[in-house]
Amino acid sequence: MGLLNILKKFKNQQGRELRILLLGLDNAGKTTILKKLASEDVTHITPTQGFNIKSVISDDIKLNVWDIGGQRKIRPYWKNYFDNTDVLIYVIDSTDRKRFDETSLELYELLDEDKLRSVPVLIFANKQDMATAAKANEIADGLQLINIRDRSWQIQACSAMNGEGIK
Repeated sequence: MGLLNILKKFKNQQGRELRILLLGLDNAGKTTILKKLASEDVTHITPTQGFNIKSVISDDIKLNVWDIGGQRKIRPYWKNYFDNTDVLIYVIDSTDRKRFDETSLELYELLDEDKLRSVPVLIFANKQDMATAAKANEIADGLQLINIRDRSWQIQACSAMNGEGIK
């Protein structure tokens, strides 16, 4: 549901390739989401030390998904991947409440970037299969997403491990 809703606005541009930037803090589940989108095995995932790129066909649109590592030492390099981004997917670990302030800060810094101005944002509230996960509406309230007015955005509860809420 999540990604397809964002892609609906590109429906009349079949055959188009979209560049999707997949960002978030380390251990949020970005690579697992990418592998799930590509229908790959998600049982053995290692931290991304740099970036992964995969092309996925979804709803007759080719998605070129750039998954960039989220470790603190890698984040300053995120800006090198902003050019020509059609959709930003920001992944949040819904179970890691102690890092919500940090993830909020990183998200709003991204939203302030000129090269990402007006780029639609899909926020995946990941790890919803875990009992300790904060609900998507709780995260939306905590991150004050309602204040995002310069672009279309959506928050989507999901579980990268079981694929729920991803497509």
